[in-house]
Amino acid sequence: MVERFRSLYPHYDVLAKRNTPSWNDQTRAVIDVRLGAVPPRRFFTEAEWTTLVALCDRVIPQPERAEPVPITPWIDARLQEGHGSGTRFADLPPGPEAWRHGLAAIDAEAILRFGQRFHRLAAAEQDLILTAIDAGKGRAEAWSSLPGRKFFRHLVLITVAEIYYAHPAAWSEIGFGGPASPRGYLRLGMDRHDPWEAAEEDRGPVDEARR
Repeated sequence: MVERFRSLYPHYDVLAKRNTPSWNDQTRAVIDVRLGAVPPRRFFTEAEWTTLVALCDRVIPQPERAEPVPITPWIDARLQEGHGSGTRFADLPPGPEAWRHGLAAIDAEAILRFGQRFHRLAAAEQDLILTAIDAGKGRAEAWSSLPGRKFFRHLVLITVAEIYYAHPAAWSEIGFGGPASPRGYLRLGMDRHDPWEAAEEDRGPVDEARR
């Protein structure tokens, strides 16, 4: 669903900051867990997991990555551990129920239109289904008790984007230097950069040794 873009920071690797004054021990510990302790499947069934993997792959395709940012495992962990925003739309069920119902509805829509579950469809067919759901035009009976457009826009898209951009690989492609602790960010105005932030285009990363 999302067209991939060319990064303005092709030479930047936020992990080069790991052992510099930019990050402290607490920050390093959090990042190490995010990179090396991807949670196993605990909440979703195997079928739900498979559908969600395919859904995430269409929302944020990652064909250029040898190791794609893991999104489905962290959604599963959030639901298993009861983490959430604490709010929801009145016509959406609570998070766990909404995800289960929504994934089942996506599969039902795929079977209705193409005779196969969502993860077995070609990318163009998957995009057609998600475009219809986003437009509130899902045909499957399952959508009668779940507003598809709201589920897709306010639960799926937001959650997938949050988890993707919490990963250092995504930080590097947008030139984000990671957590503000302990150094912080001072130049917050438009087009202003602190000396330790990434350089745009082909200027490459800031040399930590020169700080």
